[in-house]
Amino acid sequence: MSFLERIGLRKGGLGREWIFLVLSVLVAFLVWVLTNLSKNYSGTVSVPVVAQCNIEGHGTESTNTVLVSARCRADGFRLLRENSRRERKVVKVRFDRADMRKIGPDTYAVIGGTKNSYTTQFFGDKVQVEAFITDTLKFVFPVENYKRVPVEVPHSVTFAPQFMPCGPFSVSPDTITVYGDDAHLGAVDKVSSSLLELTEVEESQHGVVRLNVPDGIRLSADQVSYELPVTRYVELQTTLPVGVLNAPAGRQLQVYPATARLVLRCAFPIAKDPLESFKLYIDWQEFNTSLTGRCVPRVVKLPVGVLDYRVEPEVFDCVEL
Repeated sequence: MSFLERIGLRKGGLGREWIFLVLSVLVAFLVWVLTNLSKNYSGTVSVPVVAQCNIEGHGTESTNTVLVSARCRADGFRLLRENSRRERKVVKVRFDRADMRKIGPDTYAVIGGTKNSYTTQFFGDKVQVEAFITDTLKFVFPVENYKRVPVEVPHSVTFAPQFMPCGPFSVSPDTITVYGDDAHLGAVDKVSSSLLELTEVEESQHGVVRLNVPDGIRLSADQVSYELPVTRYVELQTTLPVGVLNAPAGRQLQVYPATARLVLRCAFPIAKDPLESFKLYIDWQEFNTSLTGRCVPRVVKLPVGVLDYRVEPEVFDCVEL
């Protein structure tokens, strides 16, 4: 008689009931394990951390690794997984420069409660840190050769009819730090982007452009933001007399022609008529140093809302009487 026959499996005896019983116990045990591991527990979690930070004059990544340990609350699966690992995966964390305190020539530290801002990067978003065990995180950033250079964003802009800039084209940051050996740094006097082309512009522009990286050079920022304020304008035209300013007592200057055609471009809508206070003048000092007596008219004060102006003719003949 075989073993199966002895336990009654073929004939439907007690053996089948024993198998069902064992399976039921195994299933119940698995359910119990899964249920309990799904609950949250407190335990120690440790992760090796490499710091990344943009510190002027230093490399962007620490050459050492710091083991960050904390008392954490997480589900049993996470705690079991962390405690059973033989080798922990290194986590690269980008720190804000303001959170790095210099404590040595190449050493920077994250101290005290500053670490709280980086708990998710350290341990993930499913872990609640109850208390840090590691107090101070010390990272070493090696010194690198560097210098500061201006940023240039070449741009070509065309505007829709009756639109124009109401301020300068600006770039932020307008200077950056470049790193490299002396030979490569000596060849770099600026960093630029590709040509930025804006067409038929009728509203203020802003955005981000990537910088071209010279060979053998590392940049503190690989992109910069730009801004160009734009407004709608209206043109106003008038004829004004051209006066004389700063003439010494008893000296007179005759200006030819005595009047000028003035064209103003003003931001729309116009709050106040700028022509009421607009004045043109020839500066006596400029005439006095001129070899030909020909001078360019100046504005006493540009009224609010005037974006640009044009004077015709551009140059006037001046004669002392």
